[in-house]
Amino acid sequence: MTLDPTSLAARLAAGQPSVKVSATGSGRLDDLLSRSASLGAIVDAAPAAGSLLNRCLEGSPFLARFAERHPDDLACLLSQNPETGLAEILDRVDAGLAAETGFDAAAAILRKARTRAAVSVGLADLGGVWPVDGVIEALSEIACRLVAAAVRFLLAGAGRAGKFRPGDLPAPDIGSGYIVLAMGKLGASELNFSSDIDLIVLFDAAGAPVADGVDVRPFFVRLTKDLVKLLHEHTGDGYVFRTDLRLRPDPGATNVAISTDAATQYYESFGQNWERAAMIKARAIAGDIAAGEAFLAELQPFIWRKYLDFAAIADVHSIKRQIQAYRGHGDVAVAGHNIKLGRGGIREVEFFVQTQQLIAGGRNRNLRGRKTLKMLEVLAAESWITPTARDEMAAAYRFLRRLENRIQMVADQQTQTLPRDEGGLADFAAFAGYGTAEALAGELLVHLRAVERHYMSLFEHAPDLGQASGQAGGSLVFTGVEDDPATLETLVAMGFGDAGLISRTVRSWHHGRYAATRTPAARGRLTELMPALLQAFAESEHPDRAFLAFDRFLEGLPAGIQLFALLHANAHLLALLADIMGTAPRLARQLSARPRTLEAVLDPEFYGPLPDAQAYLAASAQALEGAENYEDCLDRARSFGQEQFFRIGVRLLSGTIEAGEAGEANSDLAAGIISALLDAVGREIATSAGRMPGGEVVVIGMGKLGAREMTATSDLDLILVYDVDAGVTQSDGPRALGVGQYYSRLAQRFIAAVSAPTAEGRLYEVDMRLRPSGRAGPVASRLAAFVDYHATSSWTWEHMALTRARVLAGRQGLRGKVEAAIRARLVARRDPEALARDVYEMRSRIEAEKGTTDIWRIAQVRGGLVDIEFIAQYLQLAHAAQDAGILSPNTETALTRLAGAGFLRPDDAEDLLGALRLYQAVTQLVRLCLGEPSDPSTASAGFQRRLARAAGLPDFASLAAELAARQRRVSAIFKALIG
Repeated sequence: MTLDPTSLAARLAAGQPSVKVSATGSGRLDDLLSRSASLGAIVDAAPAAGSLLNRCLEGSPFLARFAERHPDDLACLLSQNPETGLAEILDRVDAGLAAETGFDAAAAILRKARTRAAVSVGLADLGGVWPVDGVIEALSEIACRLVAAAVRFLLAGAGRAGKFRPGDLPAPDIGSGYIVLAMGKLGASELNFSSDIDLIVLFDAAGAPVADGVDVRPFFVRLTKDLVKLLHEHTGDGYVFRTDLRLRPDPGATNVAISTDAATQYYESFGQNWERAAMIKARAIAGDIAAGEAFLAELQPFIWRKYLDFAAIADVHSIKRQIQAYRGHGDVAVAGHNIKLGRGGIREVEFFVQTQQLIAGGRNRNLRGRKTLKMLEVLAAESWITPTARDEMAAAYRFLRRLENRIQMVADQQTQTLPRDEGGLADFAAFAGYGTAEALAGELLVHLRAVERHYMSLFEHAPDLGQASGQAGGSLVFTGVEDDPATLETLVAMGFGDAGLISRTVRSWHHGRYAATRTPAARGRLTELMPALLQAFAESEHPDRAFLAFDRFLEGLPAGIQLFALLHANAHLLALLADIMGTAPRLARQLSARPRTLEAVLDPEFYGPLPDAQAYLAASAQALEGAENYEDCLDRARSFGQEQFFRIGVRLLSGTIEAGEAGEANSDLAAGIISALLDAVGREIATSAGRMPGGEVVVIGMGKLGAREMTATSDLDLILVYDVDAGVTQSDGPRALGVGQYYSRLAQRFIAAVSAPTAEGRLYEVDMRLRPSGRAGPVASRLAAFVDYHATSSWTWEHMALTRARVLAGRQGLRGKVEAAIRARLVARRDPEALARDVYEMRSRIEAEKGTTDIWRIAQVRGGLVDIEFIAQYLQLAHAAQDAGILSPNTETALTRLAGAGFLRPDDAEDLLGALRLYQAVTQLVRLCLGEPSDPSTASAGFQRRLARAAGLPDFASLAAELAARQRRVSAIFKALIG
């Protein structure tokens, strides 16, 4: 047989590597030749073909399977000119799909053509017929042609179905508005043997010729899904290409095909530096090529920025850490080394080029090419790199790409990892064209070390943006569309439980899905802040919970640049923020609703002494000064209140104030706001109804407000009392109101002013049930009626409530009268036994309604807070007639006075006061951090440790034991004193 001198077999490199052939392997070649006379003739005419076939049969299950199934086809490939043979394969695909209408039949044509074409290229590569540059170019051409053919087939089918109106039926892709961009190696015409293909699919929503009544977006999304199925799905004929669409804009939130307008807006608004690097290689390969090229031309200002700021350059440098993607690839090696992602590998060569393109390409158009080898030439010509770096990097790139192809030829799999075991490495070395594994290793190490040397010199001064604080060598990389395995390892080492969720969430921030991260400046600040931010969360009591709470916080921010700058400039705020997010979900929700309250922490006096009652009164009035109108007044009150709530809460959380101080501060703040709002409501009523001649009104605080024991979730128990001069019957305004109507309206306005939500949130819930006659009584009581009611009609439980009454707001004249009336009722003589029975019956009713044995329901459990409060109230009512000096709205003060006056045994007082302080310490922190209702026994371990520390106990179990013991002792004292 005489071979065509241009045929693949005739051009095989002389001296094909000899392969140690097993007995089985020798038999396989003999069998193959016996089944194909044409193949036998080729081997006779070109002995090198026999060596090549041995290599295929011994080293590549993929090539061996094709040879044994299609020996005559193999002979045809060997006897043909490989260039023209490949073109014929691809031309037949175009012709076949143009005549085909069935999806399955089209899929078979594509798969068979891809296999035949891949085998042809593999033989040309193994046989030394084509250099590696030609091999990767040919592999790229195969992919481009097959994807383009598949797109034409689908568009033609849509045309036949009446959904699409192509301008040219034989070429429905031209002018279709449907764009397929090749990314990565395919975009650069540098595809490897078994590569995935990275695509971005776009469509021109305005210009696409869809039929009337067809919705453009769903049409192209469906078409794209069919395209992926046509290429990606494995059938009996194999597959065409594994297809990855995740390089499109924000893949977690967008369809598989997006409009060109949406894509342009995304890149201009949210595009990241890793996406700039990816778009360097973008190329329109299928569909409407002209539209694709126009889109890429429009995108050039995004890709090629004339000037990059520090944060952008730092972010570019941070991308390089993704090359160390798997553990064990941090060092140059041979066995088990990943020649793409490992040290000294292909990715380092590519990134060596792309980084310099990103930094300089905005000013130098010569650096805007897609091809790695070509750009190495240009970088040297432009003096960005030395000729030695160019030559050594280019030689290494060619060597590694050739070796990569041969790794993938073994089983047609997307892998770049050399065999780990000695025998496997030796077998692969023989298949790859080396006599021994040592010969392969020797050449490989030369190239890996050269790449590593040049690459490391490029990044030796790179900012340490990807290093986690305190995590030497830890990677924190959130670029791209996949989790960086080294970053996941770092997150786990830092203490995060669900590292994958953390990584995905951070990437979503960088995609600009939240308003706070939509601007490039905000994302740049966030990138700089990320290592310190994650470290702060990692050091909190519950890292994952802290992080997810911060994510919710971030989601609610209208903008982020100010916050990120604030955190960047004030490192101590990071620890505080992490502490709040990890330990205090209620406080975190509060902060999420009003993030600017965080700025209050920067006040130099933030950690100084808390304001006293007079200071809160003055500050509340000042906060409302200058309000534009009544609504603005209410908003200002809420804004002031929320900031102060946060301040008190942070002080309690940080342990810089005690529970009792927090109770006093919360109560004094409420009193200040009540006073300011009462004045504001009075002015508002006066604008229409006028003033009430000689009229006064006061607000009485009851319950925890009156006792100065408020927690973060306490309601306001209030009573309003008014009085007017004798003979006055109505107000003096243009729309005059009668006395009762006037003060009823004022009371209702006041309650709304305190409790109604506005754009600035809510202040307090208000409870008016302690007023005379409860819900049946008027919302505001006249002084005479108030005095008469308590003198003649009030019940013992109402007298108990009065022990905690405190006048908070109103003019001094009426304040004195109301305080005198309350005092008169409290110092009245009572039958101690009857009083004890009433108190006992009331406690029994409460227990029947709300009783519990749960030690964490501190208020209602027997021996809990209610029992201590009842003891204090009972003893005051029983003995105030003898000694009015024992009276105090505050429970701790009352117990202390009772003991000092001899009405409470010192041992009992000590036990009650110890229990009271413990209960308040627990209650204040639980209400602040968890809200109400809540169960500390189900809270995080971190919160439980904090709660135990606040109570002065070593751990949560000790706290539980101490609570139970205290409750038993209080219960015993209650029984001894009351029954």
